[in-house]
Amino acid sequence: MQTVRELATHTSDIKHIEADVDKMVKDIEEIKEALREICKTLAEAKGGWKMFLAVGGAGAALASTLAWLIDTFKN
Repeated sequence: MQTVRELATHTSDIKHIEADVDKMVKDIEEIKEALREICKTLAEAKGGWKMFLAVGGAGAALASTLAWLIDTFKN
């Protein structure tokens, strides 16, 4: 009788574990899909970020040159 109870308990535990594993597999697939979307978005934004940094760097260089010229001619 003890063995039958233990088997029933183990069967119940195994079913719970299987349900948890199935849920984890589903969650992992959702995470993978989210990562694919993030990678796709980052790949599309790469060129835009490079251009933004180039324009920002050029603007900063121009502004600092103008400030230096103004300061030089003012004194």
